[in-house]
Amino acid sequence: MRTPFGRNLIGLGFLVLILPVLAAADREPTAKEWPFFRGNLQQTGVAPGPLPDKLDVLWKFSTKDSIEGAPAVAGGVVFVGSLDENLYALDLDNGTLKWKYNAGPLKAAPAVAGGLVFVGNSDGIFHCVDAAQGTKRWTFETAGEIVSGALCAGERVLFGSYDETLYCLDTKGKQLWKFKAQGPVNGSPAVAEGRTFVAGCDSSLHVIDVANGKEEKAVDLGGQSGATAALAGESLYVGTMSNEFQAIDWKKGEVTWKFRAARRPQAFYSSAAVTDTLVVVGSRDNNIYALDRKTGKQVELRHGESGRLLPRGRGPARLRRQLR
Repeated sequence: MRTPFGRNLIGLGFLVLILPVLAAADREPTAKEWPFFRGNLQQTGVAPGPLPDKLDVLWKFSTKDSIEGAPAVAGGVVFVGSLDENLYALDLDNGTLKWKYNAGPLKAAPAVAGGLVFVGNSDGIFHCVDAAQGTKRWTFETAGEIVSGALCAGERVLFGSYDETLYCLDTKGKQLWKFKAQGPVNGSPAVAEGRTFVAGCDSSLHVIDVANGKEEKAVDLGGQSGATAALAGESLYVGTMSNEFQAIDWKKGEVTWKFRAARRPQAFYSSAAVTDTLVVVGSRDNNIYALDRKTGKQVELRHGESGRLLPRGRGPARLRRQLR
């Protein structure tokens, strides 16, 4: 699983940029951009570009409080929020501060589209900021904390709130529709084929028409979910607090497979990364699992000499091909 941006160190207030960003700098613009929480509209959490054997710190930027949301990267700029009540814009190459904007305490990941940055805060205020200047365009108030990252699908901006609502605004801040769930919306929405998908604290996956906000179907997950769902074709992948990770055929509204750890299963709070063949996800049992996308069966791994996890009897090149 590869990301083109630096780790956010929760509780330390550091943003660290590591080597893969530099390795991708000479590629097409899409190779070095990460505009949404999990990178794209499908929230797959996988980026192109090579991962070197050794990661080197290129720069780090300190804030006055913890960084709890993933950064966004667009146009050679890193956008990151902090609980010190600032949204920061940093130069991707050297970490130099370009501007900061007072947005209130931020836990959510920012989203970038059309020269605008979108992010919600812990006070329930959703901000739209000019990406070049760092100036306020507009704000929108909800009735609960916002930890959901925003997603921009064309001229529509989607995000969830602890007021049990998924909101859809236009890029000028006008509410187009809202969908009421039965519990806080923690995860960021995903979009495919004119549909958006929300799995939340009401133990259901909701399939919603992006055009009008109408629910088309709901799938019982058998437990609450605080994670962002990832999409690949007709399959959606999400974990639950009832210790299961599931694949769902969102068109049929059916669960395709379920995975539960064999020993001492724990909740899946993390969002998955999805490749052509694998689903990679972390669990509260302190393990990262690689699952076969089609069957949900665990891919057996062993520790390689370099400390990486490698398929038994196979070399690193094989694993790299699997992860692409």
